[in-house]
Order: sequence, then structure tokens, then C-alpha cells
Amino acid sequence: MFKRIAWKRILYLFTWLICLGGVITLISFINVKKGQLRCKDIKVIIPGTAGFIDRKEVNRIIQEHSGLLMGKLFQEINTHKLEALLKKNPYIKDAEVFADMDGTVHIKVIQSEPILRVINYTNQNFYIDRLGNKLPPSMDYTPHVLVANGYIMESYTKKIDSLKTSIARDLYKTALYVEKDTLWRDQIEQLYVNQQNEIELVTRVGDQKIILGNADSLEVRFNNLKAFYKKAMPAVGWNAYKTINIKYTNQIICEKNLGDSSWIISAAIKKEQD
Repeated sequence: MFKRIAWKRILYLFTWLICLGGVITLISFINVKKGQLRCKDIKVIIPGTAGFIDRKEVNRIIQEHSGLLMGKLFQEINTHKLEALLKKNPYIKDAEVFADMDGTVHIKVIQSEPILRVINYTNQNFYIDRLGNKLPPSMDYTPHVLVANGYIMESYTKKIDSLKTSIARDLYKTALYVEKDTLWRDQIEQLYVNQQNEIELVTRVGDQKIILGNADSLEVRFNNLKAFYKKAMPAVGWNAYKTINIKYTNQIICEKNLGDSSWIISAAIKKEQD
């Protein structure tokens, strides 16, 4: 006995194939027509505030490597190549280039976002961005970010470079933590690396040296320091201590100013439930 032919299924499949073929033909037609268009305008979009890169610099980069885009056929403009070219710039985090049917080439650039300026032991300057990449200094733009200096052996050697030393990675982690907290962002203005390869915090209020050590358990250590600020500092004054050491978990060790002599005090800090 012969099976009944599923005509509805065949008709559905046939209709679907016709539609697919039509879409492919339409896309091919649009691409051919688009390729015959010439570039009439270039629009550069850089979201955010002023930074390392501006529209003039983006146009210069493209013109230097690909010539003038104005007047070129779209089929002569390799948008993927232009994106890759822009991404090679250390100040550019991401780039998107596309053309529309009106003859306009759109260029969208996302800038790298520096969070820390580093001045190493040889006095070389560079930045570390939010992704942990090193950026060169700019002659045209100086971002207002946290500064790190001292006995830092990390150096900058090429356009796009990752962090090589553990102290540089600790500085990066600390800068990220400070940047996201409004209290510490307002209070801490500098990170200093001492000869023992420990990070010290330089604050805007108070003359004391705050020893952080490394970037382990940052939340615990900064919460301890916050509790110490709220409980101890109002009672003794901001300049009562010469050194505040927070590198130990749940303990702060202080060296107190007292004329020509000083002593070490140690106190366990209870976590505050704010």
C-alpha cells in the first residue's frame, strides 16, 4: 500500500525555499548596488567625554593608512580592515565601521578608559586602563586619575601591553577598588610602592602613612580602615598616628605620634554592619 504524499509539507518546504532564494537574491542585489555607491560623507562617533582620541585623530589614522575615503566606491572600502586598523591604537578599546545606502561611512570608536597613572622607578610614565592594559602618555590629554609611584619595576615597551609584575597587578586591582568606592575615591590620591614592595596609601586628609601591603582581601582591609576612621579618628584626631598598617586581616597596627617617642598599638577591628 502506497503512503499518502504529504502535499502540505512539500508545499510549505517549496514556499520556504522560494522565500529564502528571494531574500538571498535581494541581499545580493543590495550589496551589488551598495558596492557601486561612492562615499559622500564620513561620520565619526566617539561616545563619552573628552579623552585621548578625537574625530580629527580618527580621520588622520584612516587617511594615513587607507587614503581619502571621500569619493571612493564602497566596494573599495574594506570596513573590517579599517576596524582592525583602529583597534591597533592603544587608546581605542573597540571600533565599528559600516556604510549605509545614503553614501555615508559611519565610524564608531570606544576609547580606552584609564584608571591609574604609573610613574615607575626610572621616572617613566604610562597609564593602566580598566581592562588592565598599559597605555602610553599623551601630549594632548591628561586624565584625572589615581597616581602610583615609587619602587615600581613595571615598564612600558609597546603600544598595547599587559601587566608583567605582581606589584603592577596589585596596583591595578587596588585602583579598581578605590575607583568604585566614592569614599576612597575622594580620600585616596596616590599609591606609593616602598622598598619592601608594599603598597602605601597617600590620603588627602591626615599626614599618616597607611600601609596596605598587597591587593589580597581588599574589601576586608578597606572595611577595617573605614571602621577605624569612624571609631578611632574622631576621638584622637586625624594626625594622631604616624603609621596605620592595615595589611593584616581584621587587625590594624598603628604607630602613634608623641613628641620624640612613639609606641605601637594593636587592636582587632570588628566589622561594622552598615
